[in-house]
Amino acid sequence: MAEIRIAKKLTQANDEVAKENRRKFGELGILAVNIMGSPGSGKTSMLEALAGRMQGTAIAVIEGDLETDRDARRIEKAGMKAVQITTGRACHLDAGMVRQGLEALDLRGIGLLAVENVGNLVCPAGYDLGEDMRIVVSSIAEGDDKAAKYPPMFARADIIVLNKMDLLPLVDFDMDGFAADARAVNPGAELFRISCKTGEGVSALAERLACARGGKAGKTVSAKPGAKRRR
Repeated sequence: MAEIRIAKKLTQANDEVAKENRRKFGELGILAVNIMGSPGSGKTSMLEALAGRMQGTAIAVIEGDLETDRDARRIEKAGMKAVQITTGRACHLDAGMVRQGLEALDLRGIGLLAVENVGNLVCPAGYDLGEDMRIVVSSIAEGDDKAAKYPPMFARADIIVLNKMDLLPLVDFDMDGFAADARAVNPGAELFRISCKTGEGVSALAERLACARGGKAGKTVSAKPGAKRRR
């Protein structure tokens, strides 16, 4: 019983900070996106690919990893502002960590804040960071059963990204089965199929985020010719 009470108290404290973060994002007109997924699913690569297709939107990234600043250096090389949070043993970012990251970032002119969470499909699902949207990234290389095996992660996603589509001819992956599992867990989530290597689907995802950012900032963003949202 004591452990349950402590866990509840910690969650409540996190939620209070998340409210503060959300209020700050609203005041600044920033779209905040929580990006989650397994190690190696391609979260950082996806951000690098999006940066080249969202040139009208300044992007800042809070990077979460147990150790090293390698991803933050990649993000900066791609032209985005970045701050690295090394969690040591913690398997997720919480709202307080994000608040610390915000204090280290110059948010003037930023339209999109991406929080790249620590790579795993369990812990990050339970923590509100104050984000506007949640994106879960899975990849062809991980297998087609991830939505069925880790439903809490996929159930709260606004967007599910299936990455590394260029590997599809090389592996045994049930595309219809993956989509069916995702729909069963979360019927309202949008599904985007992308390849950061070839560029497949990245422009459509960038346009979706640009539209969401335009709505947050009270602006009208028209879709690019040929861009489609995939479900």
